[in-house]
Amino acid sequence: MATGKEFTPSATGDNTVIGPSILISGKLSGDEDLTVRGRVEGELSLSRTLIVEPSGIVKANVAVKNAIVSGVVVGNIAATESVELTQEGRMVGDIRAPRVIIVDGASFRGRVDMGDASPRADGEKKPSQVRPVLKTTIARPASKPLPPRPAASSKKDEEKPAPPPPPAPVLVGEGGKKKVVVKKKK
Repeated sequence: MATGKEFTPSATGDNTVIGPSILISGKLSGDEDLTVRGRVEGELSLSRTLIVEPSGIVKANVAVKNAIVSGVVVGNIAATESVELTQEGRMVGDIRAPRVIIVDGASFRGRVDMGDASPRADGEKKPSQVRPVLKTTIARPASKPLPPRPAASSKKDEEKPAPPPPPAPVLVGEGGKKKVVVKKKK
């Protein structure tokens, strides 16, 4: 376990791997790809790609070029190129990147900001120039359905005529013949 104010990973290749039994707490920065199979807490800043594998947990604010999340991220991600949440990916926090991919099956709670809209010269915005800020919540379906909501009453409801009475009960009499009982209104 590495703890402290600042830790800069170094490895022989272009990718550093934080193993499944490793916990790093503090500020982490680097100029190469980082694969997280263990746990990182604090602050993470990379000039390349962060890969959070299914066993990886990142509880940090992240600033990277690209991020691929297949594990768990709790915190905000700011990427200069892209953020991808895979089918196994789980994230709670905001994403700020020009390109965001959330694959079917991923779990995400937070906001997505894909950049600022640039105004046209005449003050209007073209649809192709507008990049909306999305508020997205993906949640699992409830285990049992919710009860129906009661209808709100209003003056319009009071002015409507009463619904027709229910159909008259059908009684079976002697000999298998049906008798219909009709109640007259007074």
